[in-house]
Order: sequence, then structure tokens, then C-alpha cells
Amino acid sequence: MLRSLRLPIVSSYSPNKSSNPPSFSSSQNPPLYLKFKTSHRENLRYLRAIGVIDPSTKPHKLPSPEVVSQILSTIDFFKSKGLIDGDFSRLAYLCPQFFSINFDPSEIEPVFDFLITDLHASVEERRGLIIGCPQMLSSNVEYCLKPTLDYLTKLGVKKLNVPSTLNARLLNTRVERLRETLRFLGSIGLNRREAAEFCARMPAIFGYNIEHHLKIKFEFLAVEMERSLEELKEFPQYFGFSLGKRIAPRHWHLKQRNVRIKLNKMLLWSDNRFYTKWK
Repeated sequence: MLRSLRLPIVSSYSPNKSSNPPSFSSSQNPPLYLKFKTSHRENLRYLRAIGVIDPSTKPHKLPSPEVVSQILSTIDFFKSKGLIDGDFSRLAYLCPQFFSINFDPSEIEPVFDFLITDLHASVEERRGLIIGCPQMLSSNVEYCLKPTLDYLTKLGVKKLNVPSTLNARLLNTRVERLRETLRFLGSIGLNRREAAEFCARMPAIFGYNIEHHLKIKFEFLAVEMERSLEELKEFPQYFGFSLGKRIAPRHWHLKQRNVRIKLNKMLLWSDNRFYTKWK
């Protein structure tokens, strides 16, 4: 039924091929009028159901049939690329411009080409990456996506086609932002090769703020915990744990007991296992 609802409704009758004007008898008008109104109502109901239109939208603010027709055409475009009804709520929330009367789907076609040709992502992988970071669709392929993919690949980051939020956001990160993280790792003593290996093992590090996250955690590690750079290189996942909720409390707990263990055991163990072991 929905396929029929996605066709733009231009008129409620088909023009007669003869030169005579079409007949509008009183028995014909009401059904045709009701058919038009019902179709538009069903389209609005469908767009509410998939989250493109806010259910609380006031009647006078609902989109016109022309706008609805455009939105449905856009939805058909996304579905042809592998997206499903359950994806549109997130897409509409984060990128409402895709569902406006002025949006042209051909504008984002290059991104899909990039995902297919350069990233070699399958239909399901493309869908997962797009939903993971819908803003990727607005990125410039030549100036952002391709250079970033090339940079990450050279660092040794693998499986970027795997549909995760991390991979999607990485691909949508400018190269200069990635370089800032490499410069930080260099500033704490890692050489270029070590920094690249560090990032390949812990690509999530590119998403952390340097001033308010990485520097503070490194200072705590080096000064308060008196841990070496070698220990950090063995366990780059250290940066992924909360300083206030995990790192500091466990460090103080062990220090009070005069115990020193490897970083991975200190942080990877569950609370129950950790605090049972070190009562």
C-alpha cells in the first residue's frame, strides 16, 4: 500500500485524450476528493510512524502535499541505498535538511560512491556507517572522506568498513584533527612508528579531546601513578577508561594496600573481581 502512497498526487483524474473537456458529475466529485484527502492523510501517518514528522506537530504546521511528495521521494532514494524505515527517525533528527523541499538526493550520491568504490563496504555496512554518523553524508568526498581514509589506512587502522559508530565518526574526521592526536603522542615520547601503532590498536583515541582528556589522563599516569611510557604503550586502552570513575579510585585503592599491578589488570577487571581480589 505504501508504494502507492509515495506517488506525488498532482490531480484526482486523468486527462481525457479527446478534445472534449472531462466530465465532472456530482456523483464523481466526492469520491475523487476523498481519495486525495485520504492519500495525503495516510502519507502523513506514515511519516509520523517512521519518525520523519514529529507526532506532536500541530495540524497547521504539517507539510503540504508537495513537500510530502518530495520527502517520500527522498525516502525512496535512501531505501534504494539500503536504509530501512527504522533508520529514518535518527536520520531526520540529526540531519533534518535531508527532508526539506530544497534537498536534492544527487548531492549526496558521491558519498555512496565513496563507500562502495573506496571503502568497499557492503549494503549493510554502508547502512550501518551512515546511521552511525549521518553527518557523513554532508561531507566532501575529495577534501574530507578520501584523505581521511588514506591517512588512517597508512597508520594501520584496519576494517574501517565495519559498521560501527567509531568507524563512521573516524571517516568523517578531518586529517588535520587526526594529526593533532599524533602530535600529542609525539609530545609524550612516542616516535612516529610507535604513535601509528598506538593509534592502530586504539583508534578511539582520535575521538578524545587532547586538552581535557588525553593530557589530564597522561599526567595522572606519569605523576600520580608513577607509571612509565612503556606501560602505556603496552596498554593504549588506558585512555578509554574514566579517570574519575575507574582509574583514580582503583589506583588509590591499590596504593592504600601497597599493591602495584599491570594496567590492564587494574582497569579491565570487573568491579566485583577487582575489589574481591584486593579487599
